[in-house]
Order: sequence, then structure tokens, then C-alpha cells
Amino acid sequence: MDAIDLRLIDLLRENARSSYAELARQVGLSAPAVHERVGKLEAAGTIRAYRAEVEHEAIGLGVTALIGIVEDSGADTDDVLSALRVMPEIESCYFMAGVESYQLTVRVGTIAELEQLIVRINRTRGVASTRTAIALSTKWENRPQPGLDPAVG
Repeated sequence: MDAIDLRLIDLLRENARSSYAELARQVGLSAPAVHERVGKLEAAGTIRAYRAEVEHEAIGLGVTALIGIVEDSGADTDDVLSALRVMPEIESCYFMAGVESYQLTVRVGTIAELEQLIVRINRTRGVASTRTAIALSTKWENRPQPGLDPAVG
């Protein structure tokens, strides 16, 4: 991966709907060359997906919470993850170092729905306990990080 690939990634993270012509103009290559590079980044799994960023309240998901999960000492990690994966309210799941095994980001419409989700998670085989923090507001999320300059590091 070179500086042009990193710049393309930055540009696509800022606006995934940019045309190949626009990307080409910004990196100083032809549109076909950019198309080929982006295709290689996709094939390699560096670019995994393109998504729409939405206003969660506008689609009925106005409650965001972070739920930490402590696994039971005898838990089967694969079983716990399988059970969590089918819960559509869970937006992301991180494996953590420390007391909590997982950190979830969840989105629901109401506090009552959050309560129901917490109960379901706590009833999941292999879950010893949970800890929940409710976000009062979102200041920012999914902020693109600047690409690394290969000349620096």
C-alpha cells in the first residue's frame, strides 16, 4: 500500500459516493487507474463495505447505549458471540482486555426496549453480568482518521 492508496482510502471514507473521475483528479491519476486501485483494495479486504450514515433518531433509534459484558468463567465464547450476533439492536461488538470480555454499542428506540435487550443479554448462556451506560447525546462518531504517511512511519 502506497501513499496514493492511503489517500484514496481517506477520500472514500470522507465520501464513498465520489466518482472515480473525482478521486482521480484529487490523487493525480486517471479514472481507470483509480478504478483498478480501488478494486484491488476491495479484493484485498482493505475496503470492506460502503454504508450510508444516518440520523438514528430519524429512523426511530434514538437511544444509544454501551453495554459491557462479563463472561462466565466456563462460557463458550463462540456460543456467546453467536447469541449476540443475532440481536439486531447490537451495532458493534468489541473483544476487550480487562474485566469485561465484550463492549457492545447498541441502538434502540426507547428505554423500555433497552431494558428488554439487557434482560435478553443477561439471560444468554455464558453471560455472568453486564454494565450499561446510556449516551445522553452524540458529539461525533465514525470520524474518518487521516491516513498514515508512509514517509513518516
